[in-house]
Amino acid sequence: MTIWYDSKVTACKINEHCKNTLVSHMKISIDAITKDTLIGSMPVSNEVKQPFGIVHGGANCVIAETLGSLAANLVLDSKKEHAVGLSITTNHIKAVRNGVIKAIAQAKHLGKKTHVWEIETFNNSGDLTSSTTLTMAVIQKLN
Repeated sequence: MTIWYDSKVTACKINEHCKNTLVSHMKISIDAITKDTLIGSMPVSNEVKQPFGIVHGGANCVIAETLGSLAANLVLDSKKEHAVGLSITTNHIKAVRNGVIKAIAQAKHLGKKTHVWEIETFNNSGDLTSSTTLTMAVIQKLN
């Protein structure tokens, strides 16, 4: 059983929806959707590094919030409600200098008014590089 509202949603459709946004500017892509996770990646380039040659902490937050926000909205009926960011906390565990950052978002709480998502990022060797907790507010759409 899947947690997604539309069980036919695909990574391709999500990536198309993200064109011409910060997501595409950062070259973040959604790579896979499992029954309960959203998986994405971001190439490490100079544009996402800080002046000391490692991935900027803000870039970790961008990929985490991207996956968590997309995932939170994918579990909702978009005709009735949507999710918006309420709080983000990221722990930067290990520096990344090159390669591709892989991110995995998984729900920790799916309530009526809030969602809490855990997003972990990994380097090419599979080492944990950051851990983010993203809280989303669920907002009812007005008719």
